[in-house]
Amino acid sequence: MKHKPLHNIYSKDILKKKIEAEDFKRTTISFYKYVILENPDLLRNELYREWESLGVLGRIYIAREGINAQLSVPEFNFQKFRDSIDTRKEFKNVPFKVAVEQNSYSFLKLDIRVRNKIVADGLADDTFDVTNVGTHLNAEEFNKKLESSETIVVDVRNHYESEIGHFEGALLPQADTFREELPLIIDLLQDKKDKEIVMYCTGGIRCEKASAYLKHHGFQNVYQLHGGIISYASEIKEKGLDSKFKGKNFVFDARLQETVGNEILSECHQCDQKSARHINCANPACHILFIQCLSCAEKFDNCCSIECQKIASLPLEEQKKLRKGKAASNQHFSKSKIRPKVFELYKGK
Repeated sequence: MKHKPLHNIYSKDILKKKIEAEDFKRTTISFYKYVILENPDLLRNELYREWESLGVLGRIYIAREGINAQLSVPEFNFQKFRDSIDTRKEFKNVPFKVAVEQNSYSFLKLDIRVRNKIVADGLADDTFDVTNVGTHLNAEEFNKKLESSETIVVDVRNHYESEIGHFEGALLPQADTFREELPLIIDLLQDKKDKEIVMYCTGGIRCEKASAYLKHHGFQNVYQLHGGIISYASEIKEKGLDSKFKGKNFVFDARLQETVGNEILSECHQCDQKSARHINCANPACHILFIQCLSCAEKFDNCCSIECQKIASLPLEEQKKLRKGKAASNQHFSKSKIRPKVFELYKGK
């Protein structure tokens, strides 16, 4: 039986004002777990009721195969939230990954969605053993692996993530989505099955599926960074280890990035000056995610191009008329294949 989903009823402006009026701090965390959930639709509404009452905000995906959550929890309710997780046998003692940098504006609302999968990978899971994953490494073990000439380090994230930050010497597949990246990685590593393959991602969830996929394709020495970059950053700080990660860690919330290393690896897509400032184009009909320095942000009014700048300057009613009957060019994060077409025309103008 389908249950009508509970959902937020407030506008973005009202939600922002509610956050601004809060007199308490929030903690941004993430967690995931692959576990069979019998009734994701029912669970979704139960979690919504529980977490809304605790003031939790965030983006959560639930599927038959498990849960993938990024959340903002009021500090004064953090233990109650932990207890609410642990009362469910499916999620009991699931590890929380605490964000490197905290920001109350990481999420504005509670959004829990039922999906076919908790990560869109395009794989038929019944064709290989998804539980046969790579060996998990902590930060210290990961650092040691990076020092070996027999190790190939693979970034299992999208291009716009690795562009602003990555581990030293990592292979950076230029893929737009995780779905595209998996076959690309297999192709790139086809003649390196005798090497040690060490994988990493943001919080570890993509490596769970990617490492199993590699082992299915005959790679024997497969390792993965436990808890991803988020856990790595916390562990090196706690243990006083050298960080092998350079630059920023891209995150899928309003913050868009966390500082792990002080290096700026990327360039503004409009003027080529060093910058790691991600922004979505201020023209709602475009909304492309790109890197823009503060100088170009002022010059282009936070838009990706002169054309979008002109549209964004129009009255809202005019903009709505232009958008009527047309699908937005991008519903979330942009794709690298769009960029050359967009920025080649307007760079430096």
